[in-house]
Amino acid sequence: MARSTFPRDRFDDLPDPAGRVGAHRAENPRLRGWIIFLWAAIATLVLIIAGIFATLVVSGRISLGPDAETAPNPTVEATTPAVVDTSYSVVVLNGTADEGLAGTLRDRIVAAGWPGDAVETGDSDSTDFAQTTVFYLRDTDEAAAEGLAQTIGGASVAQSDFLQPTDDPNTPDDESDVKRLIVVIGLDRAAGQTSETPAS
Repeated sequence: MARSTFPRDRFDDLPDPAGRVGAHRAENPRLRGWIIFLWAAIATLVLIIAGIFATLVVSGRISLGPDAETAPNPTVEATTPAVVDTSYSVVVLNGTADEGLAGTLRDRIVAAGWPGDAVETGDSDSTDFAQTTVFYLRDTDEAAAEGLAQTIGGASVAQSDFLQPTDDPNTPDDESDVKRLIVVIGLDRAAGQTSETPAS
């Protein structure tokens, strides 16, 4: 290396520095230990959670897919048992243009056990009533209506206050307590239509 030709000055006689120059401090060994412990704890926690989740999936407590549709349980509607109760009075109305149907049906009802004076006949305001129907007033009358419908055969049953007695405030008795069933004969029993055989 070529020597400098410049004259020496006081800066050329600086003493050599003692010790290391530019050395980095070493990391605190305690800090490194805490970092390792923290990462180990996190890894352990993740493994525990993954294990619990896998156990729940295998045991079926957690489903990853869509839930299978549950088949609905069939519901059976409760039906009122039919009871033939001859303590009810009966009004038979002819809802067709054919004459004599009310009298014929009255005879059938009397033959089934109803007193003759408890079964009345008449004509309905309509002559095109579709389906022969037994009408009853109260919920407690439904079983008797079903029994009468089975007695005459092929009749529907419906709840209505049609032609049911109402209480007269001028009398001591409550006429609305009278047990009455109304039968309206429909076109299903008119001429040319086949009626069902009455229940025995």
